[in-house]
Amino acid sequence: MPLTAVRWLMHTAGQPFSAAAFEPVPDQGEVVVAVAGCGVCHTDLGFFYDGIRTNHPLPLCLGHEISGRVVAAGPGADTWLGKAVIVPAVIPCGACDACRRGKETICPNQKMPGNDLDGGFATHVVVPARGLCPVEIPALQAAGLDLAAVSVVADAVTTPYHAVTQAGVQSGDFVIVNGVGGIGGYCAQIAHAFGATVVAIDVSDDKLAAVAGGIAALTLNARQFSGRELKGAIQAFARERGLHHKSGWIIFECSGTRAGQEAAFGLLNHGATLAVVGFTMDKVEIRLSNIMAFSARALGNWGCAPRLYPDALAMVLDGRVQVGRFIEMHPLDDINRVFAAVHTGEIKRRAVLVPNPDAASSPSVTRSSTHGH
Repeated sequence: MPLTAVRWLMHTAGQPFSAAAFEPVPDQGEVVVAVAGCGVCHTDLGFFYDGIRTNHPLPLCLGHEISGRVVAAGPGADTWLGKAVIVPAVIPCGACDACRRGKETICPNQKMPGNDLDGGFATHVVVPARGLCPVEIPALQAAGLDLAAVSVVADAVTTPYHAVTQAGVQSGDFVIVNGVGGIGGYCAQIAHAFGATVVAIDVSDDKLAAVAGGIAALTLNARQFSGRELKGAIQAFARERGLHHKSGWIIFECSGTRAGQEAAFGLLNHGATLAVVGFTMDKVEIRLSNIMAFSARALGNWGCAPRLYPDALAMVLDGRVQVGRFIEMHPLDDINRVFAAVHTGEIKRRAVLVPNPDAASSPSVTRSSTHGH
């Protein structure tokens, strides 16, 4: 019997999402995932409010932080049937030169749900089976979590996990995380779990309070300092703790704002590493020669290799990285209200949209073709 599903489509930037029924049909190597939850990411807001162009033409269903259960499979993917999974936010092809060299995040054939193909703001999503991360339900329950909660592992946790591992963070390092809402909050947790001393910077006292104490050894509100004063306060703290106060800082820029990127660049010192994790369309004016003069390095971070997902998930399941208190659940039917509330800052934690099982019978649903919109 054909499966009827519902996806919420973006037709035009800034205009309300609308629900549309469709029949999910997996092709060769694909699966249908019944969505348990899909997180609302800063990238989704960029598509919706800022008019950032999606690779797939509109209308399109956004959403790339997806967890759920495989309910149908195409040829070659039947071993996934019935399994609980996290869908990678960026799915590499696994066969190109970049993938063979272990550079999956720059795969030229990669597919991103909610950008290259319809995403997870839906009851069901059709995705390649390649790279799926299995989730063991007993381990999830033992951690006090449900399947919807670990949807954020698909980006908010794994992207900073990739960034922290790429930067080479290890025990004894001095790490600065600029912007600790969303991805930045998880970045601070992961760096701390790797044994680093963490300084958290943000413009929100609430976001700083969430990582104070057990995660960040020092929290600083950037609104209260000039760039020079901010660097001086961090140097003084490092000196007092007997840490690297003049060199070797590892700085993660997670704010995705012009001011945040300029502030993070201003923290460079000798031998420093600047890892750019947040995204903005704004242009930043910097003196690039500082990287040369400080013998520093700058790293970009796009998604996470699927092979690293199990390790990142393990950190969530054993409690080294907490997700429960940093997320809040909302019905998928409330997508328009939730997007507005996240955009204005009314919702301060990571919003996870949970599908309404009765959505398919809603009178507002319009039917579309099997493979179209």
